[in-house]
Amino acid sequence: MTQYHLPICTHCYSVRVEPQRAKITRPTCMACGEKVARQHRHTIVPMAKSNYIVVTDTALLKGLNKYAAI
Repeated sequence: MTQYHLPICTHCYSVRVEPQRAKITRPTCMACGEKVARQHRHTIVPMAKSNYIVVTDTALLKGLNKYAAI
């Protein structure tokens, strides 16, 4: 794949995306991808015999699973 066929980063619009990252839904360069990943502050956890729960606090996550190595 040549350089001019690669998509442009959807976050900064100034850098061509690496070929390995070109096929994701919203292709971002490595620097912007790291920024977006750091802003992500929650996780979804399946509960035993129940529904899923959104966890934003690591203390709650440790309380749910006392054997977790966080």
